[in-house]
Amino acid sequence: MAFWNLGTLELEEFRPGIMSKAEIGNNLIMVCMEIGPGKEDTGHKHTFDQCGIVLEGQIEMFIGEEHKLLNSNKSYFIPSGEQHGWKTFDKPVKVLDISLKQP
Repeated sequence: MAFWNLGTLELEEFRPGIMSKAEIGNNLIMVCMEIGPGKEDTGHKHTFDQCGIVLEGQIEMFIGEEHKLLNSNKSYFIPSGEQHGWKTFDKPVKVLDISLKQP
């Protein structure tokens, strides 16, 4: 079991421009991510539900055909099998993301 203080949580490089910290349980994965400015995921999908909340910054997300500009305290829910992606702008974005662990 882990307790996080999101204000002081130390993140590690996950990919270039993306820092993260993950807690992996038997069924769920909780990830705090900081995505650098000017980054983009043009779209992907997976076989599990995913949800999260924007902690800091602003990110544009799409889920299916719907596009939304999200900032602090805005949340998202991505159903299993739905195409989705995101892009950041001129400042980093911090999100807390929860998903089912892949089999």
